[in-house]
Amino acid sequence: PDIAPYRSGNTGVDYITTLDSGQTGPHVMVSAVVHGNEPCGAVALDFLFRHEVRPLTGRLTLAFMNVAAYGRFDPANASRYADEDFNRLWTPEVLDGPRDSSELRRARDVRPIVECVDILLDLHSMQTTAQPLMMAGRLAKGRALAHALGVPRLVVADAGHAAGRRLRDYAGFGDPASRKNALLVECGQHWARAAGDVAIEVTLRFLRHLGVVGRDFAGEHLPGHAPPKQEFIEVTEAVTIRSDVFRFAQAYRGLEVIGRAGTILGHDGDTPVRTPYDDCVLIMPSPRLARGHTAVRLGRYVEAG
Repeated sequence: PDIAPYRSGNTGVDYITTLDSGQTGPHVMVSAVVHGNEPCGAVALDFLFRHEVRPLTGRLTLAFMNVAAYGRFDPANASRYADEDFNRLWTPEVLDGPRDSSELRRARDVRPIVECVDILLDLHSMQTTAQPLMMAGRLAKGRALAHALGVPRLVVADAGHAAGRRLRDYAGFGDPASRKNALLVECGQHWARAAGDVAIEVTLRFLRHLGVVGRDFAGEHLPGHAPPKQEFIEVTEAVTIRSDVFRFAQAYRGLEVIGRAGTILGHDGDTPVRTPYDDCVLIMPSPRLARGHTAVRLGRYVEAG
């Protein structure tokens, strides 16, 4: 969708709009286009704007994040970022440090608003065709919120990436002692229409669960059937690429379960990468195989509690 009509917002920061109910309640944010090649979040926010969403309690912030990258969209060359990954910048050391980039300038602009948010939903999509995933973080509070929403079916508990901290893990979101909370949802393949549908459904369930919208708003646009029972995957490690050449042993798409420990998944330079245990689940193997990036995350199915 064209997000230009939402540029002015009302917060003093372009493309950020905060709607205040005037009633006591949490400050909730739904963020989109953290990566410029992931339009499903823009689809969901555009849906909320067009349906004139208004919070019943607290405040609702609708945020288009990496608008510089999103604005570079070209069917032949969609931009994940302009200079660097917006979703690897979220530590005080980076945000307050001497570096400069398009993404860092934008992160510094939106940071004061993010720091006022109590509960965040960050909408993303994936390079490969795979089932939607809720990335609930490593803390129990994230898993509990994911379970309360009931969708997507697969919930992944993970600690993020060695290359830098995600927005969903920033400050109180990633602090077990804080009441703040966050979820990141991978809604499907970047260009699949279904990813936009997932983004809308998860957003509506998120807002309804928090009491930001009522059933009369959300229910009209949600499936009439109950979602399937969720399954939880605990990520035990992320394979970070150490060499200049990484190659997978097969064309993995994600969610493959590798039955035997010690199975070779690929090679990082000349070093074999093996499964650390039986029934190892592959999470989001990446086609972007560059030094310092995450090649794949490894996990296993666990009980929801």
